[in-house]
Amino acid sequence: MKLRILDILEEKGKTKYWLYIQLGLSYQNFNRIVNNQTQSIKFENLKAICDILQCTPNDLFEEYYKESEKQK
Repeated sequence: MKLRILDILEEKGKTKYWLYIQLGLSYQNFNRIVNNQTQSIKFENLKAICDILQCTPNDLFEEYYKESEKQK
């Protein structure tokens, strides 16, 4: 699964730095989430990202079946 945070930021005309300031996470943790280098994400962080970006969790995740089709 892949998070689409960078895509959503681009669609909304916002920067990665803007989101970093809004979230208040350590830069290391934030960077791992945004760059899909994490194995898990806390629900509270997921909720905060959704609230800040005004989106749903479904918007944040790339559709899984599309990923698997690309690999075929």
